Amino acid sequence: MAEDFGKAVEDGLRLSKRIYFGKDRSVAPPKPPAMLKSAQAYLPTAPMVYAVISDPRIVDNPDIPSYQPHVHGRCDPPALIPLQMNQVAMEVYCYMDTAFVTVTGTWRVHCVMGSKSCSCRIAIPMGEEGSILGVDVEVPKRTFSTHLVAMVDEQELDNHKGVRYDEKGGFLKPHIFTLTVPQVDGGSNISIKASWSQKLLYQDGQYTLNIPFSFPEFVTPAGKKMPKREKIQLNVNTGTKTEVICKSTSHPLKERNREVGKLCFFYESDVLTWSSHNFIFSYDISSSHTFGTLLLQSPPIQDADQREMFCFQLYPGTLEKNKTFRKEVVFVADISGSMQGKPLDDTKSSLSAALSKLRIEDRFNVIAFNGEIFLYSSSMELATEEAIEKAIQWIGINFIAGGSTDILAPLIKAMDLLSDVSNSMPMIMLVTDGTVENEKYICETLKSRLKNQASLCPRIHTFGIGSFCNHYFLQMLAVLGRGCHDIAYDVESVEHRMERFFSNALSVILADISLVLTKANNPKQAQPSELKVVLLPHLGYGFGNLTATNDNTPCGCDEPKPPEAAEMFVMAASSCCGKMCEACCCMCCIQACSRINNQCGILLTQLVTSFACLGCISCCELCCSAQDGG
Repeated sequence: MAEDFGKAVEDGLRLSKRIYFGKDRSVAPPKPPAMLKSAQAYLPTAPMVYAVISDPRIVDNPDIPSYQPHVHGRCDPPALIPLQMNQVAMEVYCYMDTAFVTVTGTWRVHCVMGSKSCSCRIAIPMGEEGSILGVDVEVPKRTFSTHLVAMVDEQELDNHKGVRYDEKGGFLKPHIFTLTVPQVDGGSNISIKASWSQKLLYQDGQYTLNIPFSFPEFVTPAGKKMPKREKIQLNVNTGTKTEVICKSTSHPLKERNREVGKLCFFYESDVLTWSSHNFIFSYDISSSHTFGTLLLQSPPIQDADQREMFCFQLYPGTLEKNKTFRKEVVFVADISGSMQGKPLDDTKSSLSAALSKLRIEDRFNVIAFNGEIFLYSSSMELATEEAIEKAIQWIGINFIAGGSTDILAPLIKAMDLLSDVSNSMPMIMLVTDGTVENEKYICETLKSRLKNQASLCPRIHTFGIGSFCNHYFLQMLAVLGRGCHDIAYDVESVEHRMERFFSNALSVILADISLVLTKANNPKQAQPSELKVVLLPHLGYGFGNLTATNDNTPCGCDEPKPPEAAEMFVMAASSCCGKMCEACCCMCCIQACSRINNQCGILLTQLVTSFACLGCISCCELCCSAQDGG
């Protein structure tokens, strides 16, 4: 689907060459970058709006008609022409490890005749673990806004089944949310306010905020080199009483206000072209010791859920001065057929790097699995240089993609290896790209085993690759095993994210933290029956693809595409012929013949007559040949 989106944008850019902007070269439309060859390169890297063009005849400058030659045919699928952006502003509030982002902007439908209209596709890319909060759209005489609606009956669900996915909107990719606004007049402005939340990355004692804010050149309005205003406001609230140290920033920010644990920055500039790189901001909390912080939040008056909320966070301080736990780690890696290529190569390199970071007092083992189990050693090995070197060589020899996927057996084997652990932290690192049928049974089995082992139970960390594995299942495993979970949806990000995943999981300095609420302040717990379940169709990434796993479909392949128009015609025709054969000797055939028009009746009569003539000729040939033979 993402590839189809990129191809539609590429078609739209070619179609936009029909637009006439005047004789002056300075008002010529900006050309797309010449190096963009892949359709994936046209995916949005900042909030974007596209004109959905099915009829290419409506493409023209709404201010200066070009009277170009007539265009025959239609665009199927529709082409997407990026709209030119007139202004943009971004406001960011960072609380602890979460950022709330609001982007407002104005785009102009510069590519459609003033007397025509088209739908507009909004695309909003988000950062780490992005979650869309809302979108408000304003066009002349109309406004649109998003709301979460609970579909309570099957009839309402059926009403949405006839609408195409790309018309309703949803996630184009896990970090790109799309929405369609219908019937926007050519030459009009469309104002959008989009809000989402995302996580700040924490690594090596430093927080990093990365927001997609890289606009391509072709969204710059075609015209005289007039400055355009770009605004960014950043507010940071760490919830601490310690100094915040700014490390780096991608845009020139001006400090407006500074308090203990709080910062406020502002950026405003007249630019000739829009921002061409993401907004990145990094900061550190000055502290050499571990400390915690607590944020309280009261619910709004109009909220039906009046329970108080809080957020508690611990800062590890300077990691160089902290000592991590002695660890016993079992790496469990999927080597099924679908892992072939770059995913398996990146897994081998990331696993080798993780082994090299183990200390000499740690112990480890490696399990490779597909339909079978391949064990590096029958017992846990000390992380000496010699043992790690042998393990890396074993990984290079035995990590060969092939076979099916069975997750339960290697997990049970890993838990057996860690059953006699004492005075150390046992860990299981699971890496897979597939989905299995017995996921519920796996969770129940591990839950009972973890309960029996009590405090000595291993922590289960899970890492999912691609869109075919059930990330919800892997996240549940991590929750049951008190571990962490990470995802690499794209093949290109596997190595980077997996190395970060291993690094964070192996750097534990605090464990088994519990919060005790006194009875006087202990709020009433809501029972499951009191909680309202709201389904969010098309707002998630699904629960894996068992068929793709069984077929060993490689990572990075798109979901099966719907049939093309020709295929649909053949399927419909074959189905129709079958139904006609079944009904040729019944009243349905007579009723069908009575409803055809004169031209169709004449054609059918001539066709049947020709077949009858051919039959007579073949019969005569048989009779003549029989007489000659006699």
